[in-house]
Amino acid sequence: MYPKHAPQPMPEDSLLTGELEPTNEWYAVAKIAGIKMCQAYRKQYGFDAISVMPTNLYGPGDNFDLETSHVLPALIRKFHEAKAMKADAVEIWGTGKPRREFLHVEDLADACVFLMNNYSEAQIINVGWGQDISILELAELVGKTVGFSGKIKLDSTKPDGTPQKLLDTTRLSSLGWKPSIPLSDGIQNTYDWFLANMAQNA
Repeated sequence: MYPKHAPQPMPEDSLLTGELEPTNEWYAVAKIAGIKMCQAYRKQYGFDAISVMPTNLYGPGDNFDLETSHVLPALIRKFHEAKAMKADAVEIWGTGKPRREFLHVEDLADACVFLMNNYSEAQIINVGWGQDISILELAELVGKTVGFSGKIKLDSTKPDGTPQKLLDTTRLSSLGWKPSIPLSDGIQNTYDWFLANMAQNA
């Protein structure tokens, strides 16, 4: 939703200040339209709608389909399958250098309840962890959680994507909210759910 070349971390006021990432523009425009609708209803009718902008989410119930999933659930499934097949290595796309931020879905739910009770403004508000991790570090963490003992191979012929995506969460933290689920605990929680619900179909 934020411009392709937004400053890092990305503050809320960077919205609509530049061109969108071309691969994201369709759903980014849809999100922005929804935000502007809420702002218009607030201005015209006093409708008390607030719009939150979450970072990358993960957790129980995620999409683990390797064709359509996002990076964290995809890594969980890839490492799980590699462990099950006793593979020597898991391959990940790119250089492993891009940095991404992740927030557990339960933290997002908690933040939304907090904001409904403590925030009422037209401006969007970022919801994130406020810290990021490289894709290689993420892969290493997932591998450790799954119990995969092989190597990680980087396919640098594949694209990296945006070098960094990190939200500026200063406004939310100044209201008194912060996340409570560390990434390592959240990945374990998500993998436990995967084992209980998805592993037989992997």
